Amino acid sequence: MPLLARRRHLVGGVGAALATVVVGASHTARAAFPERPVRIVVPWPPGAFTDTSARALAQVMTASLGQPVVVENRPGATGAIGAEAVARAAPDGHTLYVASAETHAINPLVRRDLPYDPVADFAPISLYARLPAALVVGPSMREVPDFAAFLAAVRRAPGRITFGSWGIASVSHLTMEKLIQAAGLEMLHVPFTGAAPAVAAVAGGQVDAMFLLAGTAIGAARSGRVRILALAADRRADPMPEVPTLREKGVAVEGGNWFALTGPARMSAEVVRRLADTTAEAVRAPSVQALFRAQAAEPIATTPEALRDFIAADRERWTELVRRLDIRLE
Repeated sequence: MPLLARRRHLVGGVGAALATVVVGASHTARAAFPERPVRIVVPWPPGAFTDTSARALAQVMTASLGQPVVVENRPGATGAIGAEAVARAAPDGHTLYVASAETHAINPLVRRDLPYDPVADFAPISLYARLPAALVVGPSMREVPDFAAFLAAVRRAPGRITFGSWGIASVSHLTMEKLIQAAGLEMLHVPFTGAAPAVAAVAGGQVDAMFLLAGTAIGAARSGRVRILALAADRRADPMPEVPTLREKGVAVEGGNWFALTGPARMSAEVVRRLADTTAEAVRAPSVQALFRAQAAEPIATTPEALRDFIAADRERWTELVRRLDIRLE
């Protein structure tokens, strides 16, 4: 063989060998994720839907990923403490975050000191649930049998009927503000530091009404502590088909929360896709579907790109209301 031909042959052989090594290394990198347990940070205390839904997903994802998927509760500052921790974590897919309307759509509108950027600091993975809010009343409004009577009672005593929430600029607060604006009402806001004390105040008669996420409202109503008057949704919920929507009652108000998996920015596209596919698989699992339906939550899975667009649209939906109320939190 001529010398030049031999050199070409050798170079070609080395190139093929290198290509084989590179392809093999790439395949190994893909197969390596996850290399250790995956942590899902829930920015709220245990017990609420945010927590129980994440744990249901984690159980199914554990089987799919071949590594334990564990939930870590990091509550505080309307989700900001957990969000900041995840935003600063290594972008390798082993630390994830449960984002919501409050953490990724509303917080940026009301907090100047937010320690994270919901766009720049996070990689969207997949939406997994949407949950409507329900209007509930307690024993202080025992003479109010339905939504029409509720409106009449508020209009008879402008500014004296109270409503609770689990915090200023929370979904609970802003959904009631939507109703107040749409129906021309005057009410007094009594914010609490969480859903549990707010529900206790309504159930104890210290506060007249509030919007609760539907799953929590169902549990409180079954215990006899509160009554559900209407749902802030576009359709009735399967677990409570007798409860009308506000739209049915002539007030076109929708409100509630959504929940999604995100991770630190700069995660590789490959890892994000693997996690999005795994989340979609978990959402389809019968155990997850049953839990969500019982809580009046809509199971839903999206692509990372669709989640990014959804968050941007949700932030825009809250913008006008927040500006009108001039809410600023420090």
